[in-house]
Amino acid sequence: MRMQPTDKPVGRPTARRPTQLLRDILDTSDEFELHVGRTLSVNATDLEAMEHLIMHGPLPPTELSRRLNISTAAVTAVIDRLIGVGHVTRQQHPTDRRSVVVVPNPRSVETAMATLMPMIMGIDQVLDEFDDAENKVIERYLDGVVTIYRAQLPDSGEVPPPKSAVPRPRADVPGPRRSSWKPNR
Repeated sequence: MRMQPTDKPVGRPTARRPTQLLRDILDTSDEFELHVGRTLSVNATDLEAMEHLIMHGPLPPTELSRRLNISTAAVTAVIDRLIGVGHVTRQQHPTDRRSVVVVPNPRSVETAMATLMPMIMGIDQVLDEFDDAENKVIERYLDGVVTIYRAQLPDSGEVPPPKSAVPRPRADVPGPRRSSWKPNR
């Protein structure tokens, strides 16, 4: 259906200024995340993997797969890409000789933190502009926002299974006949 000149475009619902600013923060955060990804030369999934490794230290591939909610085959591709750009290495697991852990490169962690820390500290310094009572109001408001966000998330048991690295063929569509893919002689 075509939009008529009198139709209003669908946009953001009307909200009070603080709610609009939260939306702007989310949008700006997405832009900043893209900036960090470009700085590290990685895509969004690889950046998310790096975030887990930076925050939690070396992780086995299966744990990284679980945290990213992707298949083990897909996490292997993520790890291979991160190894390719020098951000991680695979090392033998310290307690399980049959397993490996993915270890972030200290230089990559340093690059990421050099990009992140000015932003984190700048946000924290904004609070210095407010007295203790105002800081408590800000904290109470943000706690409420976080509570609302979390209430909208499914329970961990309701999380969908990891996405497959390769789409599965549909069962209701027949595949090619053998004769259709044999070379002509």
